[in-house]
This record gives sequence, structure tokens and C-alpha cells, in this order.
Amino acid sequence: MPTSAAPTNIAYLTSRFPKISETFVLDEVLELRRRGCTIELFALLPGDEEIVHPEASELDGHVHAAKPISRATLAVLAAQVGWLRRSPRRYLHAWRRGIRGNARSPRFLLRSLVVIPVAAQWAAWARDNGIEHIHAHWATHPALAALVMHDLTGLPFSFTAHAHDLMVNTTMLAEKMRPAYVDVTISERNRTILAALAPDAAENIQVIHCGVDLRRFVPAEETNLPPSETPTLVCIARLEEMKGHRYLIDACALLQQHGVRFRCLLIGDGSERAAITQQIEQYGLAEHVSLLGAQPRDAVRQWLADADVVVLPSVVTEAGRTEGIPVALMEALAMRRPVVATAVSGVPELITDGVHGRLVPPRDAVALADALEALLQDRALAQRLAAAGRAHVEEAFDLQTNVARLHGLFGKTSAT
Repeated sequence: MPTSAAPTNIAYLTSRFPKISETFVLDEVLELRRRGCTIELFALLPGDEEIVHPEASELDGHVHAAKPISRATLAVLAAQVGWLRRSPRRYLHAWRRGIRGNARSPRFLLRSLVVIPVAAQWAAWARDNGIEHIHAHWATHPALAALVMHDLTGLPFSFTAHAHDLMVNTTMLAEKMRPAYVDVTISERNRTILAALAPDAAENIQVIHCGVDLRRFVPAEETNLPPSETPTLVCIARLEEMKGHRYLIDACALLQQHGVRFRCLLIGDGSERAAITQQIEQYGLAEHVSLLGAQPRDAVRQWLADADVVVLPSVVTEAGRTEGIPVALMEALAMRRPVVATAVSGVPELITDGVHGRLVPPRDAVALADALEALLQDRALAQRLAAAGRAHVEEAFDLQTNVARLHGLFGKTSAT
């Protein structure tokens, strides 16, 4: 029967938890808890990173991580038997839909053979523990798990689509969109992509930006201190191809050639670390560029506070991987830091070039170096852009406001 009030017992599904680069999931869950919700978080893979945001501990006892196949528990098998006895038509329908929907992608099909039974176990838990709504982050395997849980329990479900999950492989995406009560995405650009993929579900698409906690990311008061002798550039991003670090290192080499004093700090880790280290050595930039690895949020906030310019030179890879709207840029703007980024994906919805920061073409090290040098030399311009950036985040990317909107959408669902 329809529900008039927003649900308070919500299941959140994601690929991996905790994950230091996905602060948007953690922040959203914690904000819902502040609104009085009980959140049970279901992860298809357990967190395996050495650095974890301390706030993740607030969810201790509420995180359900799937175990590897080699350690599959009797509970998973028992759940399959239970659904076959209780609702065989629903159970077989979930399998049939999952297999048919993923048949054209061998990789997705193989993973669905794991996701579906795990989701069946989660569905039994949700049914027995008063879950009222299911929400997934990522339109790929977490959304499939949410759909299976919906098929088995009749509970309303929704999911948030971000970036590569709707640009790289759209297998079964339209089939997930149609039965979802609401299809959430984080940018207007994404809304256009989803609407073209499933025109009959276009009315269900809602844009809700990821947000930044403005209570946590508070800019320091302006001072009359002279600029630092060696200005600091800060880049906060996983060391992956789509983040475009190689072009930042090229730009740093150009700044060095131009005689610009600077240091550049790369915060994050990933598969490109060895290649980036080699590039730094080839250019002789070891005294200018430092790799600090993954950092907890308090350390990130301090590096942002100390930054003269924050930079993120994202690109679109050949495979189609790219940004949504990077939370790292939202946090930089919230801290009233001048930013330089690239005009890819939804980034122009956060930054208008010359208004909230600087946007340059992707893969253009010369333009990137020019924009960085201009902001380092013209501090009045940098401060003006930074102030406008903070105001824009307050207006459109506030975590509390956007989570309240999302929670309100959950409240308009109806169980079948």
C-alpha cells in the first residue's frame, strides 16, 4: 500500500564498502542517519583498503558484505531454498530476468551468477527485518541486486547512476530503469543519456547532485598574510587513467620551464602510480611533485586549506570511463579554493569557466599550465573565482539539501 511518509528503514547497496574514494556513498548514508533513518549497507565486495575514513566506523554492525564464492555460507544456499519454497515464481522470474538481461555481455552474465543468489539472501534479510526501501549506488551490479530484491520482496527500489556505469557498458540498464520507482543520476548530462536509453522511463529520472557537507568543509577566514613563497598545487584523485595525471605532470614540466615556483601534491593511489613516478623522474620534477598516497578525510581537508590552487585534469578514456561530477572539486570549492579542471562529463555543471574556476580542454597540457600559471600570478582573480565557487556549492551541492530531496523521493514509493 502507498506510503505517505519517507521510509526510515532503508537498505543501501553498493559495490564495495568502505572505499576511500567513494565518500559520496558514506556521506549520503551518514546524512540519512542524521535524519533519523536506520540504514543497512549491503556491499557486493568487502572493503580491502588500508586507509579508511574514520566516519565509516559509525556503520559498524550495519554493513553486510558478500563473501567470496569459496567461502559461500549455508545462509546463501538456505536463502535459495527458502525462496523456491515460498515464492518459486518470483525466484525463477528473478533468475530469468537477470540471465536474459545480461546475456549479451559475458562479463556481466558471469557476475550475475554471483549477484543474484547473494541478492536473494539479502532479500530474505530485508523481508524479515522491516526494510521499507532499497537504494543502490551504481547502475551495474548493485542495481541488479536491488532489482532482484524488488522482484522477490515487492519492496520499492531505486538506484543512482554516476558515470562509467552508464557510459561504458549499458547492459540491462534500461531493464533496470523501468521497474525502479525513481532513477536518480548526478548530472543533467547523465539525465540525457538515460532518457535516450529508455525513453519510456524518462519521467522517472531525477537529477540529484552528490553533495558536500558544508559543516565540515568550512573555509578559513581571509587574512592579509603574504602569498606563500612556494605556491602549492593539490590534486585529489585516484591514480587512474581517467583522472589525467599524466597531463598534469606535463603541465608541471612546462611551469618549471617557465620559471614558476610551485610544488604539486598528488593525493590518492592507484594503478597509474608507477607510470606517474617514472614520468616525474623523466622530467626531473622530484623536487616539485610529491605522491602522498591515499589520505583520510581530515588530512585531505587540511591539504585543501593549504592549497593555492586545486587541479583535476580528468579525461575520457578510450573505454569511455570518465567523471561524473567529482566530489573532490566540490570540496575544494567549499573550502573557497581556486580550481582548474577539464570540461568533461558533468564538470561544467559545477564549474563555469571564468565564473567558479577555470576549465580547459582535456589532454591539453599547455592550456592546463597556462591556467595554473594565471591563477598563481593573479591572486585577486583566484580569490574572486574561489568565492563564487563556494557560493555555487552552497546553492546547488549542499549535502543536507540534496539528501533531503533524495529521502523525499523514497517517501513517495509504493510497495507492490
